[in-house]
Amino acid sequence: MNTAIRRVAVAAMVMVVALLLQLTWVQVFRADELRSDPRNTRMLLDEYSRQRGQITAGERVLAMSQPSDGRYDFARTYPTDPRVFGPTVGYYSLEYATAGVENSQDAFLSGSDSRLLSERITGLISGRTPQGGSVELTLDPDAQTVAYNALQRGAGQGPVVGSVAAVRPSTGEVLTLASSPSFDPNALSSQDQDVRSQEMQQIEQSPDRPLLNHATQQALPPGSTFKVITTAAALEAGMGPETPVSGADRTLLPGTSTYLQNYAGQTCGGSTVSLRTAFELSCNVPFVEMSQDIGPDAFTDMAERFGIDGTRPEDLGVPVAPSGLGQMDDQAQLAMSAIGQSDVRMTTLQNAMVAATVSNGGVRMEPQLVRSLLAPDLSVVEGFSPDDAGRALTDEQAGTLTELMVGAENHAAGSAGGPVPGLTIASKTGTAEHGSGEDGTAPYTWYIAFVPGQDLAVSVAIESGPGITSDTVGATYAGPIGREVLAALADGER
Repeated sequence: MNTAIRRVAVAAMVMVVALLLQLTWVQVFRADELRSDPRNTRMLLDEYSRQRGQITAGERVLAMSQPSDGRYDFARTYPTDPRVFGPTVGYYSLEYATAGVENSQDAFLSGSDSRLLSERITGLISGRTPQGGSVELTLDPDAQTVAYNALQRGAGQGPVVGSVAAVRPSTGEVLTLASSPSFDPNALSSQDQDVRSQEMQQIEQSPDRPLLNHATQQALPPGSTFKVITTAAALEAGMGPETPVSGADRTLLPGTSTYLQNYAGQTCGGSTVSLRTAFELSCNVPFVEMSQDIGPDAFTDMAERFGIDGTRPEDLGVPVAPSGLGQMDDQAQLAMSAIGQSDVRMTTLQNAMVAATVSNGGVRMEPQLVRSLLAPDLSVVEGFSPDDAGRALTDEQAGTLTELMVGAENHAAGSAGGPVPGLTIASKTGTAEHGSGEDGTAPYTWYIAFVPGQDLAVSVAIESGPGITSDTVGATYAGPIGREVLAALADGER
């Protein structure tokens, strides 16, 4: 009898240990997975029984939770131009989890953040319904709307695929992050499954990836806008605006038998021209040849000082793709990198920061999208603080680049769109080839600019769209969009 009892006891102990191990595995190691599983009705009921905090910008509510008559206590809604802000604000969905700011600030918005512990304790004692904190963004709603609508007009034949990023150079505050195409976060966050499914089906059928924030997640070759950085390296190497450079129509890429030519095979105005003329006309040949004098080390160092180092901004609040030079194994790749081709890749936001760095006297700031975090009682839990990322240029070099970019703007504005009355702008356009180059693929077109003395900078990237052809250049459509956004921001400053 004793032997039988011992066997039963051992078996019972083994089962208890197995049960404890299984509970530990489920409750500790799989807790996050099970908590985020959309089939976990208990967690959904818990989350949707609490009032999630608001997301605001410029005193406008971009996201909020309202009492619901449905199965859940609260429904997430996006009352202000949802498609204009969708790729940045994101969504909070029963079926598709979270994205954008809704994702990065989820703990604070839901009220589970440790910084809101005192609020939770107070609510528990008083019996008050738990409530999340609110997030205030740095976005300028009016300029964001102008930027998005300009992308929807595109080349006058309908929406283009592209993005606009605008920043405040002295602080790094992000003023616009417009992305096209977009989506309706209200539909994705609906408590009606049919509404959610219909919107997601439309998104998945689009080849242009509407859920992607094209301003921060799409890294493209920047084309001639990168000549700003190449020129900065040339200035540091001792060159100046009047330094003579080649004005030839083509040059042999070093170490190859391949010739590279200027746009449309044109000369740069003569056999020898000044760096000023080469920059204003955006000639390729002189920058390719200058890169060999600058050298790979100085070139790479200057790019890294501008933030083109293969890393990405931390804690911006939305996903960000890295901007970098990529592979640069030989002199030919250095030459092509100097004109923003080869493996160079930049996001629209990073290119805005390049213009902003020149505008800010050569000091680069870290871009920031979150202005403040507010407790449910609207007290500030964490406020905005500018983050200096280091000096890329001296004041003198920044001043020289500003002068060159004003000249480039005068040339570009004369060819398309015209200048903005009463606004001095410093800019650089870019046209970046991609694909085989033989199939008539439209290039990526760029425009980066700032307003000297007004603390405003912008970047526009157009990827494709109706009316965008292989003959489209940065000055054609990207330039007018950038000027329109700068004018809207300047009006808002007055």
